[in-house]
Amino acid sequence: MKALTWHGKRDVRIDTVPDPEIQDPTDVIIKVTTTGLCGSDLHLYELFGPFLGAGDILGHEPMGIVEEVGAEVTNLRPGDRVVVPFNISCGSCFMCHQGLQSQCETTQVREHGNGAALFGYTKLYGQVPGGQAEYLRVPFGNTLPIAVPPGPADDRFIYLSDVLPTAWQAVDYAAVPSGGTVAVLGLGPIGDMCTRIAAHRGAGQVIGIDLVPERLQRARAHGVHTLDLNEHGKNIGEAVRDLTQGRGPDAVIDAVGMEAHGAPIVKGMQNMTTLLPDALAAKLMQSVGVDRLSALYLAIDLVRRGGTISLSGVYGGMTDPMPLLTMFDKQVQLRMGQANVWRWVDDLLPLLTDADPLGVDDFATHRMPLAQAPEAYSMFQKKQDGAVKILFTP
Repeated sequence: MKALTWHGKRDVRIDTVPDPEIQDPTDVIIKVTTTGLCGSDLHLYELFGPFLGAGDILGHEPMGIVEEVGAEVTNLRPGDRVVVPFNISCGSCFMCHQGLQSQCETTQVREHGNGAALFGYTKLYGQVPGGQAEYLRVPFGNTLPIAVPPGPADDRFIYLSDVLPTAWQAVDYAAVPSGGTVAVLGLGPIGDMCTRIAAHRGAGQVIGIDLVPERLQRARAHGVHTLDLNEHGKNIGEAVRDLTQGRGPDAVIDAVGMEAHGAPIVKGMQNMTTLLPDALAAKLMQSVGVDRLSALYLAIDLVRRGGTISLSGVYGGMTDPMPLLTMFDKQVQLRMGQANVWRWVDDLLPLLTDADPLGVDDFATHRMPLAQAPEAYSMFQKKQDGAVKILFTP
């Protein structure tokens, strides 16, 4: 089959690789019909080479048609249409029963002290072949895939794999009071969807902050009050407080994470690790790694006293300096973590099977054949051509 594989920093290629096969009796094989490009994929494209191997298949936002089922699969049969969550969970352990599928005890990557394995990611999360491919082996066929009805185009359901549950959890963790105010930092796919979900769930005012014109315009079209970092610069905090009676918003969602703008020294340190031998770079990143924390520091500054910060943007540093004095003094509540996809399926599916209140049908800005994935990665990384969400068709 054809698959998108990693070969080095900013070097991804379409290769011919062996078709996946049933390995365990609860496995299923799906023929991928649509698969997404995520901002987290850019971390692999740019930074996490020490934890990847040449030829690793990327991608963790797939859906498709069941092609083959293992002998013990009873809940699916060939021809069924499914979405595959990005985190791999058994559905039956203690953590899964707590709604913490991202911490699944069956698939935890204990070698590295990490939570549930992920499709198409790194050695830190199991190095499981990903979904930017023509076919995908999916374990736990009775409990992991999300069955969706035939009929609507893939765009209606594909975001159940990651974007929708990640954004829904971010808004839920933000605990925005009814009629309250939330500021969303970063209007990429997750941040954009956070603004839509926050409004749908009753936020009175949604403020979106970014510096990419196309992303700001896209959010404004959905009723978001946008602020351009290029315009406000260091005065962004005052601009937000001016909109919130001087207090700041009830909640702030950081949908940016480790690759925030405005930290050139740390960016240089991150880039230097890519020049080191993999073994040394990996050790440094795991023990003394730092993130670009501009977005998180801004969230701490913006949120009102007693408010909540919700982190959906990915952070990976081990020695990140945190302004705990300020956080303690402001009585800030902080929630974060990988999305627990299955925890939110019952909330999300009803929003996808009839009307389209979250605008998923036209959420993608680009639809491209998988063969053009290397060009798509470059375009998305450079924020060119208004790229916010890219979907591939294998």
